[in-house]
Amino acid sequence: MTNSATLHLPGQEPLEIPIIRGSENERALDISLLRAKSGYITLDPGFVNTGACSSSITYLDGEKGILRYRGYPIEELAQKSTFVEVAYLLIHGNLPDQYQLTEFSKKLSNHSMIHEDMKHFYDGFSSTAHPMVSLSTMVASLSAYYSEATGRASVKDLHINSARIMAKVRTIAAFSYKKSIGQPFVYPLDSLPYCANFLNMMFSVPAQPYEIDEDHVKAMDLLLILHADHEQNCSTSTVRVVGSSQANVYASVASGILALWGPLHGGANQQVLDMLLQIYENGGDVDGFVMRAKNPNDSFRLMGFGHRVYKNYDPRAKIIKEHCDRILSKLGVQDPLLEIAKKLEERALLDSYFVERNLYPNIDFYSGIIYRAIGLPSNMFTVMFALGRIPGWIAQWKEMHEDSQTRIARPRQIYIGENARTYIPINQR
Repeated sequence: MTNSATLHLPGQEPLEIPIIRGSENERALDISLLRAKSGYITLDPGFVNTGACSSSITYLDGEKGILRYRGYPIEELAQKSTFVEVAYLLIHGNLPDQYQLTEFSKKLSNHSMIHEDMKHFYDGFSSTAHPMVSLSTMVASLSAYYSEATGRASVKDLHINSARIMAKVRTIAAFSYKKSIGQPFVYPLDSLPYCANFLNMMFSVPAQPYEIDEDHVKAMDLLLILHADHEQNCSTSTVRVVGSSQANVYASVASGILALWGPLHGGANQQVLDMLLQIYENGGDVDGFVMRAKNPNDSFRLMGFGHRVYKNYDPRAKIIKEHCDRILSKLGVQDPLLEIAKKLEERALLDSYFVERNLYPNIDFYSGIIYRAIGLPSNMFTVMFALGRIPGWIAQWKEMHEDSQTRIARPRQIYIGENARTYIPINQR
């Protein structure tokens, strides 16, 4: 088996480029010494063909529609595990035994409170501020409350800091929602499991009792599992880039939240719901909107179709689709947007225009509908994405700091600006 490739550059001797193979036979050219040996760099806008690291956390095959966490198929984890189990798996490398799961769950309960001073931070936010604003700000602010989070980043205390982030971020998210609707904050309850605790903080009020719906809990658990990690996407890469400067895990995760906020990344599920509402308000003419999406002169686009990596059906979307009808049926939800979504998917999958371009439904297509059925407003959809992605970000940050090959991220560029110019005094310009 060939272990290197030969690169021929003008006026230079042939250069041997090592070939790296992953455990799933992925192949890469190791160009880490390319500039030092040849003076050349590679240009790859958007890092479409660039591997920035080696990782043992998540395997993704976009052509075959495969997603695995630590070797476990996402289909099995979604069916058999809880989000807390999956979080432990991502951060620690293996599924927990009963003792490990119990101890990890206790940590998440014991660290769910935030410092009382942090409640006053919300006074500085407008009630109309997007919850992702306060979420990122508050997570970054956690650095100020834990001495081990200051100075040079270290994984030594990550066992406690990871539990703190996972526990407190749901409290912060729920408080952000309460602030946006003018209701009093509801404190976490140690007696409740992870997802049930979040829903109680979100929807209970002091004036009346609140009964937690187990179907809501299961739906949230499923969606958080499906969002838990997804290889080197925009927000995960951001966490690694920021963390490579030795920034602490709180600051690094806060940067991931901000990257996730972008409408091309975590904000896509909110855009899907907006699109379905637009179709519904215009009479539900699915065929008409499909034709508009195919028209290059029309600005309308079908949101929730296609993916940067998947050239097949998004495996997470398959899982959600299977659960969506069952969940909404159990919840007693008759949502016209679901019917429009079904018609839209059926219409697109039979249209050669979308099939030839691999525009299959992705995870964003159905997740917003389920969150809507649970009672979440659309501006909380991206927050839910962030809650699910927290353990993946922590795992990636941890792996990077345990890798002896890690260096501070510092991409190169090809300069295309002006050549050297003579400075002209302002009175002569």
